[in-house]
Amino acid sequence: MKREKVSVSEPGLVAPGVIRGEPADPQWYYWVDRYVVSRASEKGLALNTIEAYSKDLEQFRVYLEMIQRGISSLDPAVIKGFLSYLHDQGYSRPTIARKHSAVRSFLRFLSREGKLAANPAKGIPTIKLERKIPDFLYEDEVLKLLSIPDRTTPLGLRDRAILETLYATGLRVGELVSLDVEDVDYSLGYVQVVGKGGKERFVPLGSMAISALGDYLERARPTLIAKNRKAAVDSGPLFVNLRGGRLSTRGVRLILDRIIRKEASLRKISPHTLRHSFATHLLEHGADLRAVQEMLGHASVSTTQIYTHVTKKRLKEVYDKYFPRA
Repeated sequence: MKREKVSVSEPGLVAPGVIRGEPADPQWYYWVDRYVVSRASEKGLALNTIEAYSKDLEQFRVYLEMIQRGISSLDPAVIKGFLSYLHDQGYSRPTIARKHSAVRSFLRFLSREGKLAANPAKGIPTIKLERKIPDFLYEDEVLKLLSIPDRTTPLGLRDRAILETLYATGLRVGELVSLDVEDVDYSLGYVQVVGKGGKERFVPLGSMAISALGDYLERARPTLIAKNRKAAVDSGPLFVNLRGGRLSTRGVRLILDRIIRKEASLRKISPHTLRHSFATHLLEHGADLRAVQEMLGHASVSTTQIYTHVTKKRLKEVYDKYFPRA
């Protein structure tokens, strides 16, 4: 299984997706790189997560220079000013909360390393976010979605296998595209996954997903990898694109959008909707919350508990619709 991780051998890391300017403080990027290396070492972060941290801190740097303040002269008023600035720029509450978290974490690191006497963001409360009920598909909608791909073509077989795997395992789309052929154990009915923080887990595969994957590997993948001389039939990326290379997360989203457009009765969804549907349907049918937590790869069961609100909401809808005295 190939998951792009960040090298943490020494400071000097520059996330390739982040454009850097000329800092007024010559040590700014030195400390940012040390912080990012530290986070990557502790958490086993993927490259896109590193880039998100780096972009948020780059925006903070630009703001500090705009108000002519340096690291050594930070105080709570500056942090509050940055949050107000983000609000005035039209950023959403969740985005502001994420940027606030990145700045807090960076300043905590600087304080720990002795660059700052104290963390100026310490006394500022975190931004509270409402927990939205996850969007999910009803079981009949899932069946309709799974029936759309054309099983007579290599791409249709691939797309069906993707949908069946997403729904049968609840994988994040990034986890799905990171799978290699050898990560699937067909005899035991499990898939080996590397999730957030580099944590490994084993997720069961249903019979329908195993069947769809078998059809894809036998009748479609060899055709798709024919254009890639380096590709192997029995190893390498499980899901491939038209050029025989590893399918990207964006590619999966485009595939799903194309499939949805073929069925007018289906609303626009994301790959994560199938993850929500997987968890919701398991709990609706009596699955143990802790087991669902393990399969989803959630660090805390409190994250998984949001799906209990979904099932309660669904029960209330059924009650209101069918009980004569509701």
